[in-house]
Amino acid sequence: MNITYIIGVVLALVVFLVGCVLGINIGPKAAGLEPITFTPTNLWNFFDAASIFIVIGCTMAIVVASFPGSTLASIPKHFGIMLNAKKFDPMKFIDQLVDLAQTARKNGLLALEGKANEQEDPFFKQAIMLIVDANDPDKVRAILENDIECMSARHEDAAALYDKAGAVAPAFGMVGTLVGLINMLNNMEIGGDGGSTLGKDMGTALITTLYGCIMAHMLFGPIANNLRIRDSEEVLCKQIIVEGIMSIQSGENPKALREKLLTYVPQNKRVEGGAKSGGGE
Repeated sequence: MNITYIIGVVLALVVFLVGCVLGINIGPKAAGLEPITFTPTNLWNFFDAASIFIVIGCTMAIVVASFPGSTLASIPKHFGIMLNAKKFDPMKFIDQLVDLAQTARKNGLLALEGKANEQEDPFFKQAIMLIVDANDPDKVRAILENDIECMSARHEDAAALYDKAGAVAPAFGMVGTLVGLINMLNNMEIGGDGGSTLGKDMGTALITTLYGCIMAHMLFGPIANNLRIRDSEEVLCKQIIVEGIMSIQSGENPKALREKLLTYVPQNKRVEGGAKSGGGE
């Protein structure tokens, strides 16, 4: 579970809500008042149904208009990927590749076919089968690297959906503000008492901008960033697989293979991985 995402979003929401009801009374004008006050009823000042309708409705409509149905249908999957922070473990793939290298060194590349069928990762299975079928090394690398590039492009398209929503939400917040200001000006009466509602009308008009900023920076921005982090983690694991498979095909020593692949991970994880299983010949 990506606990940092949950903590960050919840903390931001809590800080915002507390800031809405918190009063810190200092200075000459605060004489006789409590230093800190809480006014929960202030939260109603930040609620406006029409503003919510404009910002959320228009943002969703533009996102739907900007992306194909296949991308929109993957939104639930995006949340699952984003919240799974431990899905891509480089050390797991390094250990498996070293085991494959030991098997290939003892029994030949054809012995890896059974190992390939045990793999849950389709990319890993494809990589193993490419060398089992005795394809040219340059062809194997080209196929696998092209697969990684296409995958990363698809992931960028998914992150772009939330970038688009994050860009559109504040814009429609401003649109809602303009709508509110237009209505406010139309309701004003020069020389009458229409100006008495000016503060309330102005506050309502500005709420849409607040909603747009909250959606952009507390919702869509973190999602897009987390999706790109997951993409970089998956790309790293697949690069490890490519280098490992190419080394196995060339007959590299399993111990040397481990040392080579460990350069892809941070130093502290290299020590942990090296202690967990040593490479043999």
